[in-house]
Amino acid sequence: MSGHRPPSEDSATDVVRWAVFSCVLVPVVLLWYGTSLAGAAGTALGLAAVTAVCRVLLRQSERGAARLLAEENAPHRGRRHRTGTGAHRGGRHTGGNSPVA
Repeated sequence: MSGHRPPSEDSATDVVRWAVFSCVLVPVVLLWYGTSLAGAAGTALGLAAVTAVCRVLLRQSERGAARLLAEENAPHRGRRHRTGTGAHRGGRHTGGNSPVA
């Protein structure tokens, strides 16, 4: 199927599109049911503000996730054969499971 894409690809854009759609639809429905023009306009402005903030946060989250993915895939520099557990990095070592006073 050529028209499909992975669910994670550009999902923020899809969310923003639905939010913009609701920013238009909700005031129209409010006007249909008799809400004042000022009330519907205020609702539209509030929804637009929330949508803008969510869009900024989604983009920031995507950039952070992309940065983490790039760091994981990047070759490591520095000394070779480094242990990740910290067992040989100095400090105080106690014998076995005895508590440290």
